[in-house]
Amino acid sequence: MSQNKKSKIIIIGGGYAGIKTTQKLAKNPNNEIILLDKNPYHYMQTEVYDLIANEEDFAQITLDLFTYCSGFKNNNVTFYKQEVKNVDFEKKKVITTVDRLYYDYLVIGVGARTKFAANVDGLREYAYGIKALHRAMYFKQKFEMSLFKKVDESGTTCTPISIVIAGAGLSGVEIAAQMASFAKEFYKNNNFLCRKLNIVLVNAAEKILKGMDKHLVERSIKRLVDLSIVIKNKEKVVSLTKNSVTLSSGEKIFMDFMIFAGGIEPNGLIFDLKLQKNERGFLETKSSLQVKDYNTVYAIGDCTTLYDSEKNVLAPTADIAEQMGELCAKNISLHQKGKMLHSHNIKSRGILIALGRKYATAKVFGIYINGYLAYMMKKIIERVYSKRLDMHSCVGCKKIFDE
Repeated sequence: MSQNKKSKIIIIGGGYAGIKTTQKLAKNPNNEIILLDKNPYHYMQTEVYDLIANEEDFAQITLDLFTYCSGFKNNNVTFYKQEVKNVDFEKKKVITTVDRLYYDYLVIGVGARTKFAANVDGLREYAYGIKALHRAMYFKQKFEMSLFKKVDESGTTCTPISIVIAGAGLSGVEIAAQMASFAKEFYKNNNFLCRKLNIVLVNAAEKILKGMDKHLVERSIKRLVDLSIVIKNKEKVVSLTKNSVTLSSGEKIFMDFMIFAGGIEPNGLIFDLKLQKNERGFLETKSSLQVKDYNTVYAIGDCTTLYDSEKNVLAPTADIAEQMGELCAKNISLHQKGKMLHSHNIKSRGILIALGRKYATAKVFGIYINGYLAYMMKKIIERVYSKRLDMHSCVGCKKIFDE
């Protein structure tokens, strides 16, 4: 494709990968970009533990996509709040609930959602997921009301709040630690008599944080134990009722509510697309991030599975998603010029695990950091990311209101 010809590029999904791809492609004034998402905001999911524990409100972990897309100096990015229903790959046409949009290049970055296993009775009815913002908000409200009820009954009786978290990957561990440390400080700082919070972390593997660095795993286990979190390894949730969880061992745990962080699946659109997928339903891609069926279609972020040089699955983190976005944009630019595309050499640049207020453990560029320093590093990274987006969004907001 001639470099002077306008390229119509559609990006589906305003997550970490989609935002990064948009940033990079918008630098070329010959690109006409449409960003599509059914939600009008970018959700900074890496900070959801702070939302639940009242360290941040939802405005601090979201970005308005209308103003963000208006902020590019080439004025070549438009945001449509529309849900994509399907894609006609032969005719290069994206079908939304209200439009038919044609493209030269398509980027699919719709992310993933909590997988509520159909064979677990009561899971969908009684468990909370936190992959979607509205689910995280609903759980946050329920948690706050539970704290209030325990305070309200102080002096007469004080039964503990009992929370079960199923899934001991990064999300499950971070949320367990943050809730435990928040509740501990909440009760202590306000001098309430009622100070009971029971958290049970249910883990199907032998240890939490399966596949992660052993040092980080051990530091995380120690921190969770110090926070009085009960870890039940080699256990699975087999059924739920409104107030109890039954485990694979037959043990029944009575609880106020349960968070399910036990697995993910691609968002719904992926199931309808006629593209090659792996056994778990995620999109298959070439090393260039192109889907295997079409050279002008790319898949990035959590809706696809990325492997390292040894065929190990790379964890679906924000860091990996952003690197995918950068490579995707680079390869589209190379394809426009008729040049050879780059194969990915994406690897984790570091892991930072938030383990409650003012505590984290991390491995960054091979160096281990623990405690308050690791916590500050994680917060700085998050703040720099959100501040850059916010400044860009402010430019877009000013443009809109000055028109």
